[in-house]
Amino acid sequence: MVEVTIDSIRVSLMSQHRVVILKDVDSDRYLPIWIGPCEADAITVTLQEMEVSRPLTHDLLKNVIGEMGGEVEYIVISDLRNDVFFARIVMGVSGKRLEIDSRPSDALALAVRLHVPVYIEEPVMDKAAVLPEDEMDTETASGEETRLDAFKDFVESLDLEDLDTDEGDEEK
Repeated sequence: MVEVTIDSIRVSLMSQHRVVILKDVDSDRYLPIWIGPCEADAITVTLQEMEVSRPLTHDLLKNVIGEMGGEVEYIVISDLRNDVFFARIVMGVSGKRLEIDSRPSDALALAVRLHVPVYIEEPVMDKAAVLPEDEMDTETASGEETRLDAFKDFVESLDLEDLDTDEGDEEK
């Protein structure tokens, strides 16, 4: 399993959905997972240590687990099927180990409240992780230079001497 941290939550300009970006603690791999706005807010509220007047749903889940004598050990993003991520909440209750099926967004909202590790199964990382695009940035930069050179050539080819410098003058 690969341990990750929540790097950021980003807003899609095309929809109401958010993307949580998980970062591998031992490398530069990132795993983006689309989540809903409510779950994104539930994660953000905790990460930013915002006060809420009443417990949110994930606070309720945390309280119920605690009152029942349970302890969440970690959460794991366990599978990716048909572009859908699956997660499990791994916990101990009365000497038993339980693995509870969960949406990744809900598991992450619980993990940030309980300060437990987040893991991703290696096959999931292999399928869906992305690396920073350092090589593409270099290509893009050189491509932009080429485009700027073409623009510079165009500007230099203009005959600007024919332009009237006095804006108020009209030809008679």
